[in-house]
Amino acid sequence: MAQAKAHCKKRQVTIFIISLFWWETGSELIQYSVMEETESGTFVANLTKDLGLRMGELATRGGRVVFKGNTQHLQIDPQTYDLLLNEKLDREALCGATEPCMIPFQVLLENPLQFFQASLRVEDVNDHAPEFPSREMLLKISEITIPGKAFPLKMAQDLDVGRNSLQSYTINSNLHFHVLTQNRSDGRKFPELVLDKALDREEQPQLRLTLTALDGGSPPRLGTTEIKILVLDINDNAPEFSQEQYQVEIPENYPLASLVITVSAKDLDEGSFGDVSYALFQVDDIKQPFEINTATGEIRLRKMLDFEEFQFYHVDVEATDGGGLSGKCSVLIKVLDVNDNAPELTISSIISPVPENMPDVMVAVFSVSDADSGQNQQVVCSTDDNIPFLLKSSEQNFYTLVTNGPLDREERAEYTIVITVKDLGSPRLQSQHQVTVRVSDVNDNAPAFSQRAYTLRVRENNSPGLALGSVRAWDADEGANAQLSYSLLPSPSAPASPSASASTGRPQQPAPGALVSIDADSGQLFALRALDFEALQAFEFLVGATDRGSPALSSQARVRVLVLDANDNAPFVLHPLQNGSAPCTELLPRAAGAGYLVSKVVAVDGDAGQNAWLSFQLLKATEPGLFGVWAHSGEVRTARALSERDAPRHRLVVLVRDNGDPPLSASVTLHVLLVDGFSQPYLPLPAAPDAAAAAAGAAAAGARPERLTVYLVVALAAVSSLFLCSLLAFVAARLCRRAGRAETAAAAAGALAGSEGHFPGHLLDAGGAGTLSHSYQYEVCLAGGTGTTDFKFLKPVVTDFPPQANGAEVEENPNFQNSFLFS
Repeated sequence: MAQAKAHCKKRQVTIFIISLFWWETGSELIQYSVMEETESGTFVANLTKDLGLRMGELATRGGRVVFKGNTQHLQIDPQTYDLLLNEKLDREALCGATEPCMIPFQVLLENPLQFFQASLRVEDVNDHAPEFPSREMLLKISEITIPGKAFPLKMAQDLDVGRNSLQSYTINSNLHFHVLTQNRSDGRKFPELVLDKALDREEQPQLRLTLTALDGGSPPRLGTTEIKILVLDINDNAPEFSQEQYQVEIPENYPLASLVITVSAKDLDEGSFGDVSYALFQVDDIKQPFEINTATGEIRLRKMLDFEEFQFYHVDVEATDGGGLSGKCSVLIKVLDVNDNAPELTISSIISPVPENMPDVMVAVFSVSDADSGQNQQVVCSTDDNIPFLLKSSEQNFYTLVTNGPLDREERAEYTIVITVKDLGSPRLQSQHQVTVRVSDVNDNAPAFSQRAYTLRVRENNSPGLALGSVRAWDADEGANAQLSYSLLPSPSAPASPSASASTGRPQQPAPGALVSIDADSGQLFALRALDFEALQAFEFLVGATDRGSPALSSQARVRVLVLDANDNAPFVLHPLQNGSAPCTELLPRAAGAGYLVSKVVAVDGDAGQNAWLSFQLLKATEPGLFGVWAHSGEVRTARALSERDAPRHRLVVLVRDNGDPPLSASVTLHVLLVDGFSQPYLPLPAAPDAAAAAAGAAAAGARPERLTVYLVVALAAVSSLFLCSLLAFVAARLCRRAGRAETAAAAAGALAGSEGHFPGHLLDAGGAGTLSHSYQYEVCLAGGTGTTDFKFLKPVVTDFPPQANGAEVEENPNFQNSFLFS
């Protein structure tokens, strides 16, 4: 036993190169051997050396051992990565009578996927002794049997194989018999008892012998049985079978109790010595699936057959007559295979998930087997159509499932592959196995915005931090490859520098980062400051979306923000200008009729749209009903003809209102002085007094000292002389083109120079200027007595008035203004 254990510890490895198979290159078939009953943990092989791997490569690549049915007979030492025995092996349980006992397995490396085919041979150990089917055999021999007659005996069984199986038979020493060891057609050995000396019933009616069966183990094992021999009286003829050996073939699915074959024997004796009964000579109640009718010799099936367990049976039949004589024959029953086993598929390894952008990836390794034989054992393996996977076969019914080109996870993220295995038997049997393969994502899709361009609208004067809207992008990838981050990008259309903006003549648009911000996770856009429609009506910028893949992919979209106008600017009056200086007075001849244009209020609004639509309204007048304002043009006109009863001075308040919500407004004050002619001086007052106040003012003016009047007349004459000199120089320069008008101007200048009490004025031509819709000439009034030189727009010049005034009174007031008309 010690020698057997020492032998078990020695590695017996024979490497046979059958084929080269690894992804169209192949693998090696390696064979190891181990003695049965070897203790668990026994060293079997150094896998690193046998597979030609580098030190530690077996660990880094995740090596493991795979047996059919997931039974782990071997294991890999996690420390040394040697191949060790995982359990005690029983050769008889694994292989039965089959020799050699080969157990195929695979050594699988998972990263990258590679496998090696190997087999483990289990060597027999002499752990079973021969056993006879019964403890005693009964043999009846006639006393007249001639010496040399051989009597076959029941053989012993030994579960071991090879030299450890049964080798010979012996009997104890005696005077009448010796034993011979004979070979059957199936290779098993059976004993024959040979008569050496004639028997004498009267001398010795029975004998007892010990039959011993010996195997060839070291040390040998043995089994014994007793042979009881009864010596019979004379029976001349023994039964004889018509054939010494019968042969029959039956399928393994043969019905129970069906007739297999009928044997027949005859005995020439008469009476009880001629009556024949049949019996199975070698009966194993556990394994023997047959029974015989003792009277007819019919052999019938009593237990279902299995070709995969036994392919043939050797049955011995004995015919015995009434006198105890017997004859024997053998029946060879061959079991025919029936296609009753569907193919089996054993998955060794599955790789899932599979990267979507890698072609020709080995996904699974599996083996196919069929327990039947012949054509029933041949198999065909296939998969579903229209899937990007292929099956590749190798020797010994091993297959690999590989991808047929790159996969696309966005098109399909998971495949359920049905592998169908069919044999070539009749009828064909098949089995199916499902393999689920997930496709892992690769960052091969850039983010895509829902729109190529976004238009957002925001009302001006917004509060900082106001949400303007959002942009949205999506990514067809998954996981981190689909997680997006939004950012602002500089617009390529914006000027790169202040000098570039100056060259275009347009104001530089502020950088997007100074106006808006974006939430990196949600794409929400926020205003960083209040926007002013009057300064910036629209701006645009680029928004980028970048995923978190490696490498990261991105895309961009254009965002245009329109600033909507709010009614935040009140109307501004251009004419008459309200700047806090002495107001200008419009002159209105008393001869004016209804609809006479007194003045025109000109105003603008900084807003846009309906917020800039202006309307005019006469808010207050000294004499209601005398004047009216056109709502859309701002023209102030007389509503009726003037009369002598109308007050000489009027104060009008005109309201300018925009069309916003809520509306904003401004007011302007006009002073109108009624005159008989444009040469008559007038005193524009801040407010138009009533009749009593006017009379009181006239009386006060008449009471002023005459000395003041003289000073005023002298000053006016000096100013008029200076103005006349300037005018003459201007007229001389344009004499060649405007000779006629120069003479008229000179005559008017002479008349003015000779008029006592008149103040010189200045001329301003406002024809077609500003926002007025018609061409007008306006007087310029110069404020006297205050030292100011501000110019005011006054009333239009009317050319059809009488050339001479009607002698209107002139109030003597230090703070007065005179208007001079030039045309």
